[in-house]
Amino acid sequence: MYQFSRLSACALAAAISVAVLGAADAAGPRFVVRATEAPSSRAAADAMTRRYIVRYRNGTAQRASTLQALGAARTALSRSGIAAAKPGLSVRHLRRLAGGADVIELSRPLDRVSSAALLRTLASDPAVAYAEPDRLLQHTGMAAPSLMPNDPYLAQYQWHLHSPIGGINAPAAWDKSNGAGVVVAVIDTGITDHNDLDGNMLPGYDFISDAFVSRRPTDERVAGAHDYGDWNNDDTQCPLRSSSFHGTHVAGTVAEMTNNGRGMAGVAHGAKVLPVRVLGRCGGYLSDIADAVVWASGGSVPGVPANTNPAEVINMSLGGPGACDVTLQSAIDTAVANGTTVVVAAGNDNDDASGYAPASCNNTITVGATRVTGGRASYSNYGSHVDLSAPGGGGGVDGYDGYVWQALNDSLTAPELGAQVYGGMSGTSMASPHVAGTVALVQSIAPAPLTPAQVEALLKGTARAFPVAIPSATPMGSGILNAKAALNEVVPCQGPDCESSARPIANKMPVGGLSGAIGTELLYSLDVPVGASGLSFMTYGGSGDVSLLVSYGTVPTALAADVRSVRPGNSESARIAVARAGTYYIKVVGVKAFAGVTLEARHN
Repeated sequence: MYQFSRLSACALAAAISVAVLGAADAAGPRFVVRATEAPSSRAAADAMTRRYIVRYRNGTAQRASTLQALGAARTALSRSGIAAAKPGLSVRHLRRLAGGADVIELSRPLDRVSSAALLRTLASDPAVAYAEPDRLLQHTGMAAPSLMPNDPYLAQYQWHLHSPIGGINAPAAWDKSNGAGVVVAVIDTGITDHNDLDGNMLPGYDFISDAFVSRRPTDERVAGAHDYGDWNNDDTQCPLRSSSFHGTHVAGTVAEMTNNGRGMAGVAHGAKVLPVRVLGRCGGYLSDIADAVVWASGGSVPGVPANTNPAEVINMSLGGPGACDVTLQSAIDTAVANGTTVVVAAGNDNDDASGYAPASCNNTITVGATRVTGGRASYSNYGSHVDLSAPGGGGGVDGYDGYVWQALNDSLTAPELGAQVYGGMSGTSMASPHVAGTVALVQSIAPAPLTPAQVEALLKGTARAFPVAIPSATPMGSGILNAKAALNEVVPCQGPDCESSARPIANKMPVGGLSGAIGTELLYSLDVPVGASGLSFMTYGGSGDVSLLVSYGTVPTALAADVRSVRPGNSESARIAVARAGTYYIKVVGVKAFAGVTLEARHN
């Protein structure tokens, strides 16, 4: 995840690691360790800022006219005393955002104290709905299958896709879906040319509105999403650093071309990626990111052509300290209203995600990071805001193969000076696109598009249990992403006789000795006569953990069950107050490996 600072820092988040794998030759692949742990985003939170977002209330003169909005900002500078204390300080109106707020820019940045004074003065104006810094955001990155494609590095390096311990069970999911027909927006640093990615990339757009940040000649937003590199050689603006080409790596996780005899594989390799560039040198502005979210979902943004490829899924591997900004929350709400699922990284500060945005924003799927072992990555944020986890890698902790591997460029500055290679990174940035790619797999085959809320419930409900204990003080959501189980819930069986595999059971006749591994699903059926009452289903005894799902006339799924019981352990109970004559289907699901469990159905 590209970490963003409260204001203008550009240091990467903690636990950032990169290894680079060159093209294979007779001597084997080559590895280069390119980056190590970087300063925490918290340390940069008091940096200077020069841009602010102000939302004027409907019906005010400032809302009706950008000239009036500019005049009000100048008045606020004067009332706050900042203009008198800083002679020559001027302000200009940059743009009006998709949500109706205005972005204003000062001729030079303010320190934390002066910035707070300006915000207080703006907020005291009855015409102002809210005012907040247009802070710079940064990425938080670099911190037995039934179908195995022929990509040469998949089996050896991409444990995160296929490992039964730490992976997401992607190859088994590819039997049902590759994400075809779905668009995934990657809002990040943009994209570089790479022959293992290019075929799945859409044109995209560059939303960066500052020439210093973008490395383009002007402040204008432009078509295309070429990553010019986010290296910085000017420490007066933010710390010195090399280019990350973070967006290329994230896009690779989502949809790197697969089964092409080249390189590595992507989760949803039949989907298309819409690259949206918002992060460059020193990070990216909140206002640019908010507009990018709206545009990527098919919404209208002033001065930007309509998006002809609206995304069903948005991935934001970016974030930083502080509560969710009003501007960002409004943009996310717009995207969700447009039917787009928004997936975000939890952050790399080994802290509660409630103190970071967009991890703490509503209407998002927030993703924590796990290692090869399936345990929490030491850098990953945690807490009640984390919905589920996915592989982020442990980097040097687990050796070179503990990274998450995808396409990359090995230049330290501009991509034109580097080569197309494959790189290993670790961070919650790497975890989030595994989830975004799985959403694409799901939407590609869903009989009807799932709403963002349904997608979230599906992924959380089908996540597999962590294979190692997660301390109660650092919760990591419902479990580890399980692509195969998610697809099985969307299309639980093939053909017209889906229920034919159910084993019949009889009233008040216990069925014992049930056992299975994590994710095992055992299906049973019960024929209920006319006039039956007091219908109930239960499991008990044995070891492990199961859940119980029951539906009338059809196979229950995590998304659709008439009744369910999901208590910890094996003592489950589901009751039907008014029984119908006909067939009930009962599914016993292994939340963990289980053995010796008994199932019983009863009615009068």
